[in-house]
Amino acid sequence: MEFNEILERRRAINFFDPARDVPEDLLRTVLAEAGQAPSSFNLQPWKVKIVRDPARKAALRALAFDQPKVTEAPVVLIVLGDRAGWQEGNSTLEGHFEHNLKPEQRDWFINTTKALYGDTPDASLAFAAKNAGLFAMSFMFAACAHGLDTHPMDGFDREAVRKEFGIPDNYWIPMLIAVGHRIPDLQVHPKAWRQSVDEMILK
Repeated sequence: MEFNEILERRRAINFFDPARDVPEDLLRTVLAEAGQAPSSFNLQPWKVKIVRDPARKAALRALAFDQPKVTEAPVVLIVLGDRAGWQEGNSTLEGHFEHNLKPEQRDWFINTTKALYGDTPDASLAFAAKNAGLFAMSFMFAACAHGLDTHPMDGFDREAVRKEFGIPDNYWIPMLIAVGHRIPDLQVHPKAWRQSVDEMILK
């Protein structure tokens, strides 16, 4: 599928076919491709919780404004942004350092990430949210390329989801993503209005 076709086909689908599963190997392929997304200093401060079990999806639906797609889609991802992903000792920071940097760069690297992303709580939150957003969009494009449909959701009770699913406090929860296949013969409306290029450019 050409990228312009992906841009056209990718939609926020509300009606999923509960009879069509997403095989685990396909989901892992899409996650691996999404993991190629860019990130600040290659820190990759994202994680996902995969929700497949019907009872757990029902619990999640109750915390997400009772949206039917949460239980109808075979998979829902809880996307997480790690507000501590810039800190020394964090697994992805240490992985990046181990594979890509030299020992003599360590002090510079740790001090730089702390100055950029750890100066204030707002900076840490922005760091987590923007990088998790890059991952999430990459996931949705990759899913579309493999014939899957998705729907990102920010209509949910973050703190209740955190408690219900045992998510540590260092993670911000920017969105849920329903993943599956649209119901057969779903009539999809034309894409809604988008800004023109001239309207995007702030003068």
